[in-house]
Amino acid sequence: LQGVLRGDVVKGNVVVIRNEGPVGGPGMREMLSPTSAIAGRGLIKDVALITDGRFSGGSHGFDVGHITPEAAKGGPLGIVKNGDLIEIDAVKNTISLLIPDADYAARMAAYTPLPPKETRGVLAKYAKLVSSASEGAVTDKNL
Repeated sequence: LQGVLRGDVVKGNVVVIRNEGPVGGPGMREMLSPTSAIAGRGLIKDVALITDGRFSGGSHGFDVGHITPEAAKGGPLGIVKNGDLIEIDAVKNTISLLIPDADYAARMAAYTPLPPKETRGVLAKYAKLVSSASEGAVTDKNL
């Protein structure tokens, strides 16, 4: 969000927000603030936003959410670096990180998800029990 507000984000960029999925959040915070900031800078038709978080009905623009596996579970959003090219094909329903296969493999092998934000209480329990966004982000799947 701060990068958008500072003016770091320009036409043609893809904003990546990670560690907001069911485990990483924990709880899938919605991304209305970032999409509103992008719109406020006049970039709503020129910048995409991808996240393992979620969007409310108020979000608008080229937004892709609920990406799984989420970064907190070792998903590829965790290895994206500033300056990487990302291709989003809405017709084919694909998102591609355009780096050489060897670089992708090396980054994935070296990637360690961030430690849990919550280590005690209900949010820590939720993060341990919750399923992926693609499985409904439910807590009773494995009970």
